[in-house]
Amino acid sequence: MPRKPKPEPAEPAPLKLGAHMSIAGGYDRAVRAAHAVGFGTVQLFTKNNNQWKGPPITDDHVAAFRGALAETGIVDPVSHASYLINMASPDEALWTKSIDAMVIEVERCARLGIADLVVHPGAHVGSGEEEGLRRIAKALDVVAGRTAGLPVMIDLETTAGQGSCLGHRFEHLQAILGLASDPSRLGVCVDTCHIFAAGYSMAEKAMYDETLDQLERTVGLGRIRVWHLNDSVKPRASRVDRHAGIGGGMLGLDSFRFVLNDPRFRGLPMILETPKGFEDGEELDARNRRILLGLLTP
Repeated sequence: MPRKPKPEPAEPAPLKLGAHMSIAGGYDRAVRAAHAVGFGTVQLFTKNNNQWKGPPITDDHVAAFRGALAETGIVDPVSHASYLINMASPDEALWTKSIDAMVIEVERCARLGIADLVVHPGAHVGSGEEEGLRRIAKALDVVAGRTAGLPVMIDLETTAGQGSCLGHRFEHLQAILGLASDPSRLGVCVDTCHIFAAGYSMAEKAMYDETLDQLERTVGLGRIRVWHLNDSVKPRASRVDRHAGIGGGMLGLDSFRFVLNDPRFRGLPMILETPKGFEDGEELDARNRRILLGLLTP
């Protein structure tokens, strides 16, 4: 069932900041890397994101991953599906291959105990938006049928709208949810960089409220399972997907301030997908975390 935003509680739910971390050396490494920065959650790939297949997940992998979660206190881990998947493709071979890959992604998440799998909806590659959206919904129906009973939500990510990519309008996600035979296993992941690049804004409170109103009218805020907190190198409505560190792009810090302090989203994983490395002697994930925490109001 969708993880519904809660009404404002007497005491705010804990903030769950995290980042996408590498699984090099084992899934548990991603968990421990997130914990070392001070994060409360983490996002990871369950295999190489640029390959269709991945090595089997062994019992030892599962034990190490779940053990790391228990030891560190990291909660609500999120997985991101392969970038190769295109459930909107008009090419039957690629469409079928994408469905098979999604089934594998869901199965791998279930094996590890990951409840949320984020995926880009797909690109229609010239077949048109209406046909592309129909193909996505049909693909998701097949995936749901082949993974029935597995406790994994598929979270459709908002996109920047590069090329023929679908998902850059909230109405696209609304259409997919409406066309799916059983949307009960479908959620939404909102990426701040992507929606900004798609033309939405949250830079001022009135703009934030309008954007959230549009989300409510289309997909419903109760569908939101995950936030991706990324700044944007490119300007609003550029439809170019290029992430920047928090405060290092075009969004403005107030965009993040409004999300972080919105009680409707407290308790949801909020994941950074920002550049890695060091700047002025400070690790960039730690820097982004510090900046975000500084935006919280008492």
